[in-house]
Amino acid sequence: MSRGLTGAWLASLVFGLLTVLACGYTGLQPGLNTNTVDTVSLYALDGTALDLPSAFRIASPHVLRTDQGSDFDFVFNLTPGDTAVLLPTGALHLGIGSGIDTVHASFDAITVVPGGNYIDSLPVKVDSGTVAVVHSRATSCPVTASYSFLYAKLQVMKIDTVARRIDLIVLTNQNCGYRSLEPGNPTR
Repeated sequence: MSRGLTGAWLASLVFGLLTVLACGYTGLQPGLNTNTVDTVSLYALDGTALDLPSAFRIASPHVLRTDQGSDFDFVFNLTPGDTAVLLPTGALHLGIGSGIDTVHASFDAITVVPGGNYIDSLPVKVDSGTVAVVHSRATSCPVTASYSFLYAKLQVMKIDTVARRIDLIVLTNQNCGYRSLEPGNPTR
């Protein structure tokens, strides 16, 4: 290899490295949190004891009491006619942030966040078997210095109108920028 070609190659390599360092890596960072499936129970916002959890947050911890703060993505309630509803933040007058999209697919068939019509300011009626995808309020992502949503998928397993409780199976993805809804370490 001639001395001139080596110098050009080295200059090109140095320029490329400096560009990456100056601009930062803009690709998707490795997922730090494993997508997990869990079963949770929420109690109706109205008509149950205050010390029972009514709210769900995609970021951990997932199940929350509404009397201890409003940092959640949706709450469960029963209407006066015993219709089960999930309420995103906008429906609770906490600012439009989170959203819920009911989907016509099985829980296991949803492997990536679908494009859809996320309801952000109205109650979302659910029944046993309902499957939905939920996005969080915009979350600050320290690695990318930007805002993004966190996602979860859920399926209603049981609604008990006497106990005023809903049982859900939920998969959460707590990784900024990822849209994977499969168990394990996300790759997309």
